[in-house]
Amino acid sequence: MVRATPAIEAIPPMTPFIGPEQLMREGGHSSILRLGANESAFGPSPKAVRAMGAELPRLSWYGDPESYDLRETLASRLKCTIDNISVGSGIDDLMGLAVRAFIGPGGIALTTRGTYPTFAFHVTGYGGALSTIGYREDGHIDVDGLISKAKKHKPAIIYIANPDNPSGTIASRDQIERLLDATPKETLLLLDEAYAEFAPAASFMPDVIDERLLRVRTFSKAYGMAGARIGYSVSSARVAATFNKIRLHYGVNRNAQIGALAALADADFVAEVVSEVDHGRRDYYALATALGRKYLESFTNFVCIDYGSAEVANAVVKALLERGVFIRKPFAPPLDGHIRVSVGMAAERAAFAEALRSVKLP
Repeated sequence: MVRATPAIEAIPPMTPFIGPEQLMREGGHSSILRLGANESAFGPSPKAVRAMGAELPRLSWYGDPESYDLRETLASRLKCTIDNISVGSGIDDLMGLAVRAFIGPGGIALTTRGTYPTFAFHVTGYGGALSTIGYREDGHIDVDGLISKAKKHKPAIIYIANPDNPSGTIASRDQIERLLDATPKETLLLLDEAYAEFAPAASFMPDVIDERLLRVRTFSKAYGMAGARIGYSVSSARVAATFNKIRLHYGVNRNAQIGALAALADADFVAEVVSEVDHGRRDYYALATALGRKYLESFTNFVCIDYGSAEVANAVVKALLERGVFIRKPFAPPLDGHIRVSVGMAAERAAFAEALRSVKLP
């Protein structure tokens, strides 16, 4: 019998993310309110749409395998060299390259239990060993706990999503700098900054280049291009050169390259999206307060609302889906008693609020 590798054989059959399309099919819905995948309700920049539309007749062409123009523009913005920039088909792709390149079979990856799960899928799939610590009781990442465990186990990679998914919380610049300072010299600190545009710039370290640091960002969130699948990393030239050895050289969509370049030139559009998301978060805070619920202050395009227990939160997610509203929830304590809802447009937020108010709790 033909078999997969032992690492793959050990993974139980599963669907990591059940998409809204599948939920619609299962529930018999002809439409659904999409507030579960942290997509941008505000779409991509019109400049990006026009640029991609103009190039559709050349869809028969491959994209530039070097993503040169996009890397050059990003390098100029980030005050680094083009050799420090890698482009991939979203953060998930870049994360997979990092795990594949720097965690050998049995190598240790350290992260927070319950954070963005794709990192763990890559680690398991490539034969690595996952080491985790829990969130703090207040729902924040336990940076001191990561530091302590990293000193003890000297992992190949430490992964932290900042701002965090699914909590929406953020570790301060001081905390991340302390984590980097404490990172063993043989360890790569992987910072997933997918939601960086929604947090104050002062929350982040300067865009420094450090041999131990890999930062990944995306056009999926504030730029509204999740379906185009494009993201980038900032790292030492050595790490970027390592990626270049193993990446799919034609793996990035040509129109995504074109759209991302045009999106970078539309700062006003992104600023408007960030402002609207801030309004939406405040609407959700007010809704939670009106319902007598606590919430976590968010630095992303979603908000977690506390329902006290995993049982109740699961029931709320199910009841909302029956009403045609798609949201998700964290699965690990202490966040598993929360529901997580993406910021929609004003009408979508109002529809969500109406549906949530109608849910009868168990």
